[in-house]
Amino acid sequence: MSLQSHVLVVAGSDSSGGAGITRDVETIATLGLRSCVAVTAVTAQTHRSVEWIEYMPPGIVAAQMRAATAANSVKAIKLGMLGTNGTITKAAAVLRDHPDMPVVLDPVLAASSGGALVMEDAVAALRSHLMPLCRIIKPNLPELAVLTGSVIAVDEASATRQGEELSRSVSAAVLVKGGHACANEAVDLLLQPDHPPLRFVKPRLPGEMRGTGCMLSSAIAASLALGASLEESVRAAKQYIFDAFAGPK
Repeated sequence: MSLQSHVLVVAGSDSSGGAGITRDVETIATLGLRSCVAVTAVTAQTHRSVEWIEYMPPGIVAAQMRAATAANSVKAIKLGMLGTNGTITKAAAVLRDHPDMPVVLDPVLAASSGGALVMEDAVAALRSHLMPLCRIIKPNLPELAVLTGSVIAVDEASATRQGEELSRSVSAAVLVKGGHACANEAVDLLLQPDHPPLRFVKPRLPGEMRGTGCMLSSAIAASLALGASLEESVRAAKQYIFDAFAGPK
């Protein structure tokens, strides 16, 4: 088992099964890879609300990450809900031991239901300690606004400006997820230092969907683990999400 390619998922649990580690592991398995995990928090959630959060001690999170990478052939790391300044700092220390490992960060700041999943002092730690170690950061529009100290982008031009600002400041690629926008198309923007913006467009699907951010970031990590380029990984991941929720043709 240790010789099979793995993606290390560092994230919180979601008792509803709609998001978090459950979504990550099933996505990675569907794409043909195995997962190993480091649990950062245990949450009691429904599809409508976050009822309880217990953050794991930072040292345990780091120990899980180190054990997972020692036990398995880890080819990529997906970071989700980290929650606290201490966990972010400890996770960053582990990442520095694996400088060539592609890292996908889904900066989970709040649940789809609106409940906060990160402590107030953790945003600065994300930017200063963790993001410069990542290959790609995948915020939605509200998260991008928090990370750049801006109002929520109202159009593609303002989302591009905010994404480029974040990308330059942390020297990492930024994928701005357009699911919170109101247009008929769901446009994701890939922004990288010294590269022109790339647009990934799909028709907007009707209805409410949970766990799409977890699935998208895990799918990107799986593709990177298989050796695909960043652009190929984003394109394949977006197609995977669309197919998963579009239903039978």
